[in-house]
Amino acid sequence: MVMWLVTAGFAFCFATWWCPTGARSQERLKIAYSSADASNAVWFIALDGGMYRKYGLDVELIFIQSSTMSVSTLVSGDIQVANSSGGAVTSAVVGGANLVMTACYINTLPYELIVQESVKSVEDLKGKSVGISRVGSASDVAARVLIKGLGLEPVKDVPIIQVGGPTERAAAFRTGRIVGFPSPPGTIHLAKGMPHRIMISTADFQKRYDFPYICSTTTKSYLASNREIMRKLTMALIEATHFLKTRKQETMKFIAKYTRQNNPQYLESSYAANVKLHDRVPLVTREGTEVQIKEALSRKPGATLRVEDIVDDSIVRELEKSGFIDKIYK
Repeated sequence: MVMWLVTAGFAFCFATWWCPTGARSQERLKIAYSSADASNAVWFIALDGGMYRKYGLDVELIFIQSSTMSVSTLVSGDIQVANSSGGAVTSAVVGGANLVMTACYINTLPYELIVQESVKSVEDLKGKSVGISRVGSASDVAARVLIKGLGLEPVKDVPIIQVGGPTERAAAFRTGRIVGFPSPPGTIHLAKGMPHRIMISTADFQKRYDFPYICSTTTKSYLASNREIMRKLTMALIEATHFLKTRKQETMKFIAKYTRQNNPQYLESSYAANVKLHDRVPLVTREGTEVQIKEALSRKPGATLRVEDIVDDSIVRELEKSGFIDKIYK
């Protein structure tokens, strides 16, 4: 009888994709994330909500300030998975890194261009500097896209300078070193004592700007030898995405904890934006990746790169085909 129950229990595990934590060992995994804003919510929802452990993972989340730096840490082998943008990944791969994006939970670029109150028109912005974290980062891509959206040429009409993370950009903005910076939606509600205006947002564009933004990235060698771990991670993050979309109050508490902000306007606007932004099926946008490849190759004449070289979202396709995602969203 006891043996029958044990056998039945493991049969249930395989049939439903889930086993109690005690029924299997926990695989250790170090994951880097580059920002504590709401767009990264699935990573810490999966931690505090127990999704990693549910799927057999003992995860350590490590904060690394930019997507570019996260990718560098991934290449060095200090971590196994990084949350990174397609811009950072393509730049690294063109430079010789052996990386691959396995899933993207947000496939568009949710940014606003915040400017000083004195910048009233497009002409006022000409010749003034906009601050980003690093070349190739999501903020760099956002700055270029938003400036082009105003009918101006990045660098030529509007200088783009590397300043650092959100704190450094805010400081440079306050002191007048820069007149503007790209920012995720809702974040500006935290800018107390910083007179500003939103000049343009990607939400204003007639067509969604496809961009691999919040993506799980690893090395090709790690994926090849640890495919089951990457499958478990993808399952956990898909369930975390469902949690985000369906459990508002608990998600807002997680966002408040990790951003260390209780500003109600910020929490409401950030949550509302991210419910729409996160994809139910986290395939990597091909169109957005092609644009980033083109940008990266323009900085490295003679190099070649294809979407297939840096995207392998076959695990997502397998999970969709198996019915796993439909079961999560029932």
